[in-house]
Amino acid sequence: MARKAFYSFHYKPDNWRVSQVRNIGAVEGNPAASDNDWETVTNGGDDAIKRWINNQLNGRGCTIVLIGAATAGRKWINYEIEKSWSDAKGVLGVHIHNLKDVDGNQATKGSNPFSGINVGNVSLSSIVKTYDPPYSASKDVYAYIEKNLETWIEEAIKIRGNY
Repeated sequence: MARKAFYSFHYKPDNWRVSQVRNIGAVEGNPAASDNDWETVTNGGDDAIKRWINNQLNGRGCTIVLIGAATAGRKWINYEIEKSWSDAKGVLGVHIHNLKDVDGNQATKGSNPFSGINVGNVSLSSIVKTYDPPYSASKDVYAYIEKNLETWIEEAIKIRGNY
């Protein structure tokens, strides 16, 4: 049975790449918010956004941060990571810059989003694993993620159990 996971990502530049990962089907992911749904949520302010994220995280065993060029350091990505960790969920990162977007373009590799977040005096980047598919062709990147995602999720849940 597929694990339930929450996908954390920077919507505007990466939604096409993220949809490819969601379509792998290795995990039961949270449904994506449409532009209109997200606009409604964000119009409610920070508290409404936190409630929406918290509801999306409910019942998920793992958070998968899909790392694009500008994912690291974003306010709500950081909140999702911190909330997931504090709720004892597995957390992992997957670089998706070499998956093609809707226009067939790839992006530059983004920074590690866990490096700016600490657990006590330790950077989360020293605990949470990130994966960078070792290919430049989009189809090979997709195949690599497809082959390994379930294993990465199980490992992230195991790692989190050690802390």
